[in-house]
Amino acid sequence: MSGTETPAANRLEQQLRFLREIDKLKAIVRRNWLLDGSRRENAAEHSWHLAVAAMVLAELAPNPSLDLGRVLRMLLIHDIVEIDAGDHFYYNDNAQEQHEQEKLAAQRLFGLLPPDQAQAFRALWEEFEDGRTPEAAFARALDRFQPLYANCLLDGGTWREFGVTRADIETRSAPLVQRGAPALWEHCRRLLDDLSARGLLPAERSSQASRTSEPHCPTCSVEREPSPGP
Repeated sequence: MSGTETPAANRLEQQLRFLREIDKLKAIVRRNWLLDGSRRENAAEHSWHLAVAAMVLAELAPNPSLDLGRVLRMLLIHDIVEIDAGDHFYYNDNAQEQHEQEKLAAQRLFGLLPPDQAQAFRALWEEFEDGRTPEAAFARALDRFQPLYANCLLDGGTWREFGVTRADIETRSAPLVQRGAPALWEHCRRLLDDLSARGLLPAERSSQASRTSEPHCPTCSVEREPSPGP
């Protein structure tokens, strides 16, 4: 801090520097497609969509005393680390490496803020990652529900691109959605049943199958949801 800067001015500059830096989140492209199939979504759009979903679906959280404001704060900052760490495909087998990269990103990015805010933001991000509080469990459920729901509406979407199976979803996504928002998982299960019945979601990976990274979404013009049935 120069001799002419006041503590308040220095604090504001730290805050504005952080805001300038997180603008880069708009350029981080995720694997999932928009529902109109025109392009893949970016990480900032994903975070915004989750925050709105939390407001709309808060009544589905198992804990009636849920702190919705805390959920919203988690969702708005949970993917900021992707500015440095990038977007990693959820069903890859590199979770530990990814988490180490994201911890370094959290240290740098939240460290741009004044110390009190840096500590608070980092603690909120770690709470989300840990997933133990009711707020974090609900936030993580929505984070898994959103791409799961979109892929169901797109007749498999990125799952078909990357060779994801029903077993992958049941193993990796289902426990998080079921714990944080059981009613959402029941809805997802019906959608998955429909995909499976139509031959669009294999139960398990065949020995010849492999995940591909080709950016092609052959079904992204589809916007349908099967009737819930009886």
